[in-house]
Amino acid sequence: MSNTIDKTLDTAKERTNAALAKTKETVSSAPDVIYTAGEKALNDPKAAKNSFIRTTWVQTALPFINGGLAGMTATTVIQPIDMVKVRLQLAGEGAKTGPRPSPIQVTREIIASGKFRDLYTGLSAGLLRQAVYTTARLGFFDTFMKTLTNRAKAKGNDIGFKERAAAGLSAGGLAAMIGNPADLALIRMQSDGLKPAGSRANYKSVIDALARISRSEGISALWAGAYPTVVRAMALNFGQLAFFSEAKTQLKKRTELGSRTQTFGASAVAGFFASFFSLPFDFVKTRLQKQTKGVDGEVPYKGMVDCFRKVARDEGVLRFYRGFGTYYVRIAPHA
Repeated sequence: MSNTIDKTLDTAKERTNAALAKTKETVSSAPDVIYTAGEKALNDPKAAKNSFIRTTWVQTALPFINGGLAGMTATTVIQPIDMVKVRLQLAGEGAKTGPRPSPIQVTREIIASGKFRDLYTGLSAGLLRQAVYTTARLGFFDTFMKTLTNRAKAKGNDIGFKERAAAGLSAGGLAAMIGNPADLALIRMQSDGLKPAGSRANYKSVIDALARISRSEGISALWAGAYPTVVRAMALNFGQLAFFSEAKTQLKKRTELGSRTQTFGASAVAGFFASFFSLPFDFVKTRLQKQTKGVDGEVPYKGMVDCFRKVARDEGVLRFYRGFGTYYVRIAPHA
């Protein structure tokens, strides 16, 4: 019995010593491994960069990052156009024979009443909206398209317009719900200048707007106009993403145009259809997100359907497409 215990202890001791020796060897070689990796990165930075970019988590995050940066860049460029678009949609509210200003007139009025920088009112909200909405929209669309493409390939088929449209609608709807608070803050900041000087909120930034709206109207107020925002986004994405992919595919098949020209042509086509399908919902979204309770505690519109009904009755159906050209110029860069 004693011999058996001694043998067991000796065996355990040998194994422990062997494990310790192996650990020491690994630890002592670690600096060499790190140095070798660092030396490789210095000698071939391109290979090291490619290795990093090809990691799974980077590949997963890239569509979201690229989408957000692209959207924020486009927003910075077209923010004055968006400001004019919102003012056009709010002009003559509730009156069929109200003012019908042109984009140039609205631009002049904004500059005349303040300064050129006022055209960029709400830029912080616009950037936050794009950082959230566009990042999620393009990221979801890319993810959905990869899934649908792999599924189609497994069946020996090519992905078609139906799959592109489904991916665009789903991506747009999900992203719109996430980005609605920033969208609402943007409309409030852009429409604030239409109020009498004493009634203006004079929001300092998107954070200030979100905090004050939440405090005075409740957290749920940040999702005011969410229904038309979601429908607008779905219509917008149906036109943008689905028609862009389809237009580019058709241009590649039927023309000899260069890759860049094909992209610009597909963007023009996608921008038109995106504007046509989504502008009425964008119009209603703007009206709903701008409204606040009056002295009687009531708001002008009870919801999306009520807004459509009242505008069609009081201002005419064509009012929903007021500023189509301005809206198209705003949408096209995002297509």
